[in-house]
Amino acid sequence: MALRVAIIEDEPATARNLRHMLQDIAPEIDVLTILPGVAESVAWLNDNMQQCELLFMDVRLSDGLSFDIFSQVNVTLPVIFVTAYDDYALQAFKANGIDYILKPFDESELRQSLQKYNRLRDNSKMQQLAAQFKSYKQSFLVHNRDKLIPLSAGNIAWFYTANELVYAGTVDNKQYIIDFTMEQLQQQLDPAVFFRANRQFIVQRGAIQEVEFYFNGRLTLKVHPAPKEQILISKARVPEFKNWMNV
Repeated sequence: MALRVAIIEDEPATARNLRHMLQDIAPEIDVLTILPGVAESVAWLNDNMQQCELLFMDVRLSDGLSFDIFSQVNVTLPVIFVTAYDDYALQAFKANGIDYILKPFDESELRQSLQKYNRLRDNSKMQQLAAQFKSYKQSFLVHNRDKLIPLSAGNIAWFYTANELVYAGTVDNKQYIIDFTMEQLQQQLDPAVFFRANRQFIVQRGAIQEVEFYFNGRLTLKVHPAPKEQILISKARVPEFKNWMNV
């Protein structure tokens, strides 16, 4: 199966050399494009990121640092950095970097980086497969007057914490105290159904009716039934929330 990659490099000779080396190492590699700068990379990634699997990226480009790309588009791909500068390694690994190759480089270094990518990819596939078989919490025993009653997770619109207590708000507009912390709930609930909006709220996908823009790049959620407090998504978590909603 072809490995689809993109090269972000402003030196044409280096880009061509990298392309030839990659295809010598693994002829099945498909180099989708070579991009010389930040602006071109942002535009291409916005339109084509889903078709790509791996990025090779220089640090200093024709119109800025490659890290500027990450502030303009939510890059979800792993990156192998290929650069002449050794003082950006920490930033690189914070920006999806899985390896850091210094110029001049040779085929053996590229081969090792590709092997590392393959190991990480295989491990990720195993984790995804395991997640498919993970058993998520389906119901909770909650206090209702002098009884304990089962409450289905599917009937919970949101979880809310205040004053060291955690409440479950149901689709029929009732509230129950839950004997779990928000962190425990986050681990036990199906992440395809529930999203940790902020420190106070976990929301169910089906309860979200509208998403509105708020101040400073944040979002506010309109859910049913509505809690007393506003549910805000921070600017930093907006990309993750959009990806979750778009599944």
